[in-house]
Amino acid sequence: MKITVDRERCVGAGQCVLAAPAVFEQKEDGLVELLLPEPEQDLHEAVTEAELICPSGAIELQS
Repeated sequence: MKITVDRERCVGAGQCVLAAPAVFEQKEDGLVELLLPEPEQDLHEAVTEAELICPSGAIELQS
């Protein structure tokens, strides 16, 4: 799995950080910061949840 985030689309809701804190971080400006662009298998479920609940659609997953 490979993750990309579009910081310009991010609205700073922080849902991704709550779903997968090992993968996403919220910076001082409130926008998402990607910590692990290619997370290990054990994080895939949390990352998929983060993508689904992101209100702005800023997270994109590729297999």
